[in-house]
Amino acid sequence: MMYHKSLQTAALALVFSFICLFPNGAAASSRIKDIADFEGVRDNQLVGYGLVVGLNGTGDNIKSVDFTKESLISMLDQIGINARGGQIKAKNIASVMVTANLPAFARQGSRIDVMVSALGDAKNLQGGTLLATPLVGANGEVYAVAQGQIAVSGVTAKGATQSIVKGVPTAGRISSGAIIENEIPFELDSLKTIQLALRNPDFTTSRRIADAINAMLGTPSAQALDPGTVSLTIPWKYRGKVVDLMTKVEQLQVQPDLLAKVVIDESSGIVVIGKDVKINRLAIAQGNLTIRITDVPMVSQPLPFTGGETVVTSVSAVNINEGVDAKLSVLNTGVNLQELVDGLNALGVTPRDLISILQAIKASGALQAEIEVI
Repeated sequence: MMYHKSLQTAALALVFSFICLFPNGAAASSRIKDIADFEGVRDNQLVGYGLVVGLNGTGDNIKSVDFTKESLISMLDQIGINARGGQIKAKNIASVMVTANLPAFARQGSRIDVMVSALGDAKNLQGGTLLATPLVGANGEVYAVAQGQIAVSGVTAKGATQSIVKGVPTAGRISSGAIIENEIPFELDSLKTIQLALRNPDFTTSRRIADAINAMLGTPSAQALDPGTVSLTIPWKYRGKVVDLMTKVEQLQVQPDLLAKVVIDESSGIVVIGKDVKINRLAIAQGNLTIRITDVPMVSQPLPFTGGETVVTSVSAVNINEGVDAKLSVLNTGVNLQELVDGLNALGVTPRDLISILQAIKASGALQAEIEVI
């Protein structure tokens, strides 16, 4: 038996990621289309409730799932079959929720993909067929109808004493499984102003976007309203040709400005440090206390003809390492990301130790950055 307690031992394979490892004058630029969205040009979420048939005995238990039974009876009533009052024992039917995203400017008659997920106690949707299911939006109107064969990536197998489940067999996908029946009206060419919504709101970035657009148009048509919004007034020469303007705007290059931030995922040990992270002058010492307790089995054999019994015992060996090689390192004021990492690596720290060190530096007030724990 062994008990090992160490500050340098990580429980999982850790990933230490670096962001923006560029010199100060060589930060990368991004297209506006990659850092901002045009308001109104967006997907809409659709949802519906339906029935899946054709399962190989892996559907809902009709006796315990009442809504599946009622849905089946209602569906049969619609096609002229009266199943009320009878004994229904079908195991090849499952109640499911169907979800989809309606793309912007999707036209009537076009197709979209749908996701199908079991709602009751079905074990597997493999081989099932989704019956015609209306998909509604947030306003309650029907925008598409889904139907088709379900493709399931998960696999399940069960024997007398063991079962194996790989993936999620109770969820599947129907490629191009829904037909759009209703369009969301949006007249793009009739707009007189366009709002750009930043995906990561920032005062500096929104101002840079407005300046880039104005420099391209040659007129002060764009204005940063807040950290997350830039308003663009359509110039006269682009009235009725908004698509041409949006094409030019989204291709403009802008250098986003980001907060100095350290992101820590304590569950997996991932640490992400931004390039603008700075620290003040401080000293760091890392303790390396390791306690190892080992039980060595010993056999006690009695002498011949003594009548004794063989006894198995154990001897415990305790080893304590107090980290005699631990170092105290001094980091100068205003070091950048690379110097910070080099200094911590000189201590021989692991990413798991780095999490505790960064939190301690932040608590001391020496870390000039925001720490976000996810």
